[in-house]
Amino acid sequence: MTQAIIFVVFPLCLAVAACSDFLTMLIPNRVSAILLASFFIVAPLVGLGMTEIAMHLAAGAIVFSACFALFAFNVMGGGDAKLLTASAVWFGLTFSLIEFLVYVSFLGGVLTLAILSLRAHTNSILASGLPVPDSLVMAKKIPYGIAIGIGAFMAYPSSPLMLAALGG
Repeated sequence: MTQAIIFVVFPLCLAVAACSDFLTMLIPNRVSAILLASFFIVAPLVGLGMTEIAMHLAAGAIVFSACFALFAFNVMGGGDAKLLTASAVWFGLTFSLIEFLVYVSFLGGVLTLAILSLRAHTNSILASGLPVPDSLVMAKKIPYGIAIGIGAFMAYPSSPLMLAALGG
């Protein structure tokens, strides 16, 4: 049961968030809430002690602080900040968190450049009739949830909870 939660909940939540952000430019709050709630269910079941759980929460607090500053300066959306924070809790204060954040940063930059390029050709895209969501070509925001989701998929195999599930 615990392994199923680890193998399914985190990836599924990130996939839902990425798809939702791609299609609607919104990340549902329930995705971040499910990530946090399921962490609190899974952590004791895989044998994390109170100190280790506190370190995972500290990772979330550190990422939240940075995301809050970016949100305050209108650099990052609120849904992205909540998703990144909830995801950081699953990684904890480990190298996998750094790996995750580097992946997200790099992929976010590539995504931003790709979408800016796409928006530079909006008239051609609309005239061609390609099935591109209006939010991608018309909105001024970047659906960063896509980069968060892909970065999480890339870093998740080295996360403490995934390693615990594979080892136990």
